[in-house]
Amino acid sequence: MAEEIRAEMVANVMSVVVAEGVEVSDGDTLVILESMKMEIPVITEVDGTVTKVAVAEGDVVQSGDLIALVE
Repeated sequence: MAEEIRAEMVANVMSVVVAEGVEVSDGDTLVILESMKMEIPVITEVDGTVTKVAVAEGDVVQSGDLIALVE
């Protein structure tokens, strides 16, 4: 079953750290967001493979937007 990683706030995508097909572990950073001049790492809470990265650097995400899928 895929774990959906979603944005928790409105923010700019500063950096995409992973790519599709990369294996990740609980606690790994997937994306770094920027909001109000603060860097916010988006981490996974599961072990698995990134099957989809739904954002790109420079995108603006809203609360609830899909960032990535990890299976």
